[in-house]
Amino acid sequence: MDLRIFTEPQQGATYDTLLTVAKAAENLGFDAFFRSDHYLRMGAADGLPGPTDAWITLAGLARETKRIRLGTLMTAGTFRLPGVLAIQVAQVDQMSGGRVELGLGAGWFEEEHRAYGIPFPKEKFARLEEQLAIVTGLWGTEAGKTFDFHGTYYDLTDSPALPKPAQKKVPVLIGGHGATRTPRLAARYADEFNIPFASVEDTERQFGRVRAAAEEAGRGADALTYSNALVVCVGRDDQEVARRAAAIGREVDELKANGLAGSPAEVVDKIGRYAAIGSRRIYLQVLDLGDLDHLELISSQVQSQLS
Repeated sequence: MDLRIFTEPQQGATYDTLLTVAKAAENLGFDAFFRSDHYLRMGAADGLPGPTDAWITLAGLARETKRIRLGTLMTAGTFRLPGVLAIQVAQVDQMSGGRVELGLGAGWFEEEHRAYGIPFPKEKFARLEEQLAIVTGLWGTEAGKTFDFHGTYYDLTDSPALPKPAQKKVPVLIGGHGATRTPRLAARYADEFNIPFASVEDTERQFGRVRAAAEEAGRGADALTYSNALVVCVGRDDQEVARRAAAIGREVDELKANGLAGSPAEVVDKIGRYAAIGSRRIYLQVLDLGDLDHLELISSQVQSQLS
């Protein structure tokens, strides 16, 4: 079971804070550092000092880390043209020496689009399908040849399909709870399928849909890696769990029901339940980015039991 650190910088974080967390995650042996792609805070957080851009952040981290993989859960398809996104991700992959992964979603948070003047189209999922075809098509085009795409929303003619990523293939993540279109899209384009903030039972159902779609597409169910994203709140004792829950404005019972919370033993046990239904990777949503002792505890007493 891989454990990855997943952050939500729109809630309030500077680049320097993210760099500190990414370096700590690398030094503590976590598999990857991922971040959300949002420009507006959610809920009661103040969001100060303001948003950071996902791919600018990852470009900086690419030069200041050495081992840890870097990526997004999920890049919003509404924020970037697919040809531009392919260039950005390929460049960051080169800057990292081939450590980048692209999670790409349709985009959903309408309020942040209004706040920053970003168009919020109705037909987001159909656009996402074309975006995935374009990004993967540009990367997959043989050097010296050109790429064309003529869709409903995007039109590319004689693209040199450059630059290329450092990796032969940048892993593509697709995720969500959709029962029909999401599994079909994952079966066609994804290297990894991720379901965010879902129970073991809901995860098992969704994994089953994706596995069936992959079989139907002729790829085979095991061609994809299956993963979860879950909020994490671990403590050495009940008091420490309660303190960490309060710091992120959550209740302990709710976190235990909907995330990975409690003692290291409790969290290891719950991760085991996800592993039993096919999850091979957990993105730990860390909401208090100033609590590096939390990461150390997870590394020494949770991750150590899973490796």
